[in-house]
Amino acid sequence: MLISGITARRVAVPLREPFVISLGVIDSADVVLVEIETDDGITGHGEGAATPFVTGETSETVLGAIELFKPAFIGQSPFAIEHLHQEMDRILVGNGSAKAALDIALYDIMAKVAGVPLYRFLGGVENEVETDMTIGLDDPAKMASKAARLVAEGYRQIKVKAGSDDGHDRLAIELIRAAAPKAHLKVDANQGWTVAQALKMLNHYAGFGVDAVEQPVPAWDVDGLELVRAGSPIPIMADESCFIPHDASRIVRAQAADVINIKLMKCGGIYPALQINAIAEAAGVKCMVGCMLESRLSISAGAHLVAARPNIIYADLDSFADFDDSSIIESAFELDPPMIKLSEMPGLGVTLA
Repeated sequence: MLISGITARRVAVPLREPFVISLGVIDSADVVLVEIETDDGITGHGEGAATPFVTGETSETVLGAIELFKPAFIGQSPFAIEHLHQEMDRILVGNGSAKAALDIALYDIMAKVAGVPLYRFLGGVENEVETDMTIGLDDPAKMASKAARLVAEGYRQIKVKAGSDDGHDRLAIELIRAAAPKAHLKVDANQGWTVAQALKMLNHYAGFGVDAVEQPVPAWDVDGLELVRAGSPIPIMADESCFIPHDASRIVRAQAADVINIKLMKCGGIYPALQINAIAEAAGVKCMVGCMLESRLSISAGAHLVAARPNIIYADLDSFADFDDSSIIESAFELDPPMIKLSEMPGLGVTLA
């Protein structure tokens, strides 16, 4: 079995409402859908979701990168996953979303050939994953109202965006905790604080039973992240500080995080995500799998990964709730809040419209 063709197309999906974080406002989502065809007639599906202020990519650069990668793929076995990643890394540095799109499609093919759902191909046993839901920056009272609604829908874990204004963030967590007294809360500052700010805010959050705080300081400041973790009463999660396995190695050596947030669009797909998790697990560091603004296609890939690795204790796979992808995805996983139930079909279990 050899790769015989690759096609990619851009699809614009409007958001139901703007999503606000400390790094900016997102009001629409462009995804790139990829199909890898084999000479045996098996097709794999993948997705690249570019986020310019996180990965430095746009849909146009994802499409361009895939065109550059094509010659290295045609004629190769879809099982040559390490070789194909080496080729992509040789051709282009970074460009994680473009690499993830091809990587996900390769894993879809491999699991289809094996005749098992992807989570089983990766060694998993259970086909259910609990996801949190995220509350973007907004008026604190509106954030609390959304928290109450999410709990009523059945969600038990809520991630709260912060990092814009300390007074706003303090009030928001107070109102959210009052509205959702039993929910597990995580806070994501998206690089919004200095070390001194972070330590003050963390001590405030500790009084409200926050389980973890994500990326409190700028991505480049691993030394600062180490200082924050050393003085924090709450577990610290690295996100933008960790793109690729080398970043994970640096973070665990520095003892800068208790948890690492793996995103397929940052790291380049499932293959490097497995490496990041292995590095973290060997160092006693837990992981979460998060997402950008992705459709149910790549959300499915992330959920299969979570289901396959017990060291991944959190799933932040909620972007599908922000927009309607039914025009491009016919079927994927089932959602019974807070659980994502994966398909038992071979591969990703995703059918395109």
